Amino acid sequence: MAAVRDFGRLEASDAAADAVDLAKKHLVQPWPYAGSIGAEARSLMQGGDGIYLVDGEGKRLIDGPAGMWCLNLGHRREELARVMYDQAMELSYNTPWYTMNAPSAELSRRLAGYAPGDLNHVFYTTGGSSAVETALRFMQFYNNVRSRPEKKLILSRGGAYHGSTYLSASLNGRPRDRDWMDGADELVVKLSSPDPFRRPKGMTSEAFADFLVDEFRDTVKRIGADKIGCFVGEPIQASGGVIVPPKDYLKRIREICRENDILFVSDEVVTGFGRLGHIFASQELFGVDPDMITFAKGVTSGYFPLGGVMISERLFRELNRSNHPDAMFGHGLTYTSHPIGCAVALKNLDLLEGGILEHARDIGPYFQGRLKTLEELPLVGEVRGAGLMGCVECVADRESKDPLQLDKDVGKRIDAHCHELGLLVRPLINMCVMSPPLIITREQVDDLVAILSEGISRTMDDLRKEGVWRG
Repeated sequence: MAAVRDFGRLEASDAAADAVDLAKKHLVQPWPYAGSIGAEARSLMQGGDGIYLVDGEGKRLIDGPAGMWCLNLGHRREELARVMYDQAMELSYNTPWYTMNAPSAELSRRLAGYAPGDLNHVFYTTGGSSAVETALRFMQFYNNVRSRPEKKLILSRGGAYHGSTYLSASLNGRPRDRDWMDGADELVVKLSSPDPFRRPKGMTSEAFADFLVDEFRDTVKRIGADKIGCFVGEPIQASGGVIVPPKDYLKRIREICRENDILFVSDEVVTGFGRLGHIFASQELFGVDPDMITFAKGVTSGYFPLGGVMISERLFRELNRSNHPDAMFGHGLTYTSHPIGCAVALKNLDLLEGGILEHARDIGPYFQGRLKTLEELPLVGEVRGAGLMGCVECVADRESKDPLQLDKDVGKRIDAHCHELGLLVRPLINMCVMSPPLIITREQVDDLVAILSEGISRTMDDLRKEGVWRG
């Protein structure tokens, strides 16, 4: 295993200390706790370059999560920054209500060329939550126009994460997400998580896939296909812990949806734009041609807020020939089809096509293989993933798969140790998620894994000293 490198520290600025103080006084952070809301400061980042961040103390860190799964091309890409400037100086904004711009039209053509099947149309949003919200509202509109106002229920799954707007958040199935938050529960039906690691003891992966498919089919039969508008699923459940479903499970679910006129919405907010080596992974890796694909994050590599929904030509044709030609899809956003965002996305596609997609496909197996070596550590129950997304799940013991009931925030402990060693981790309760920029090299993968291994080892020592774990 590669030695842990000391990347050194850059001088911290007075401005960084001021930012921390101001945050505690005025800034509301996402996902805050009631006891500290409005008075919290988190790890300050003041710079970035390539796969690295620089924190408020001047320490250089590997950006393990690539921001929030989004900095696919890494930090400080001058090509993307230049496009933002040039587009802003040419056309900074136009109203999408009664004007349009050329970058959004050209990007639509490019995306339609990558999308599977007949997904030839794009509606642009400002991010992943609004993309999922748009897909759900389009499903409702579609069924209203087709005189099927009762066909509105949404099938989602345990472990899912689809956003934080009201309707998209209602689909979420992760622990803690909905403990204190309301949602449109009357519209959502939850199915089991497709997590092979936590399948019933003694059940094979193939039998688990059969169980999931049977559950889906039985749910449709019990509720009635005339009541179900769509199924929404991530090809790989990202924030749920990088859950890779059993082989052919998604293809079989797609067939049941097609047989019952249920729209299949593939949420590729995380898996798109190179994270799995392709612009869209639904067809390329999972053999699925959805009715809609939602995307965001990597479409601009996080340099500008942009998302969208790819929509099937078939759905548009059915709307065109309905008995309600004047029905209006009353949905839009001030920043729909933003010219700067679309211009950045076009340059981002150029760079992905120029060798980065190929690099991601090449280095993905190496990344997965190196991460897998962490299963040698007693605290690690499973390492799983695909492409350049992976998860290390920690358990109290491998037989019971107990996710450390005495310390469910073990992921935060590992993150704290890794931060000191030079790596930023995405902690999820008892899991550590890694999704580095696509430009990462083999040597940098070795550094990432070495630091993560040491961070887990130090956490094991802490737990032993506290008497909460004896592994």
